[in-house]
Amino acid sequence: MSSAYLLVSHGSRDPRPEIAMQELAQLLSNKLDNSYNQAASTGGVSPDCKNQVGVAYLEASSEPLHEQIRQFAKSALVAGCNHLEIIPLFLLSGVHVMTDIPAEVALAQQVIGQDMMIELRPYLGSHPSLGKLLTKSMAAIKAQAWILLAHGSSRPGSQQSVEAMAASLEAMVAYWAVPPNLESRVKELVVAGYREIAILPYFLFAGGITDAIARSIEELKLQFPMVNFQLAQPLGASAELAELIWDLVEK
Repeated sequence: MSSAYLLVSHGSRDPRPEIAMQELAQLLSNKLDNSYNQAASTGGVSPDCKNQVGVAYLEASSEPLHEQIRQFAKSALVAGCNHLEIIPLFLLSGVHVMTDIPAEVALAQQVIGQDMMIELRPYLGSHPSLGKLLTKSMAAIKAQAWILLAHGSSRPGSQQSVEAMAASLEAMVAYWAVPPNLESRVKELVVAGYREIAILPYFLFAGGITDAIARSIEELKLQFPMVNFQLAQPLGASAELAELIWDLVEK
């Protein structure tokens, strides 16, 4: 079976996440080269299919996701692929992962028909080794206490994976879109006597929200001048992240 791969993220009007998505797609394409070359040498896949790695967006795009999938599938089919794997680059199992993306994939499959089968892979946040990448970001910063700051979701049960991640990192959880928010968590830590607090943004790439988080921290510095605040970087496009994505594909 010759597979093409489509990375799906939320989408943003900020250009930085799109640039990072393209970088990540290239890293994944590089990762796949050896695997495809080995399979092609035994006649297992079409050699032309090996570079079929694309990106698509659930929102902030001129076309709906199912149309983006259809267009990518059409070009991948011409290149000799007969299977399309959709990889949701989301960290939480919210409405987008559980409802919106499966619905868009189903619409695309109806239009494409049986010429190419579409398979929806597990979302990125479900990978058990994701915490190792976060630990790497934390290692460069010295702090008495950490806050893992995620976007948050109103979907019941969607916060459990974030809370489990925070527990494994020995961090406190805060959310950007739902309570408890960053300020309330900082207040708890200050009352408990902590004076060196670091915030780890549980986001894929730098963008509008991470900029807003940085502004919030500047305000917290004024509110709590006795506290040393530090802000870690989001995950970003990296060979290590591409490795995790490839691992999801192989499962």
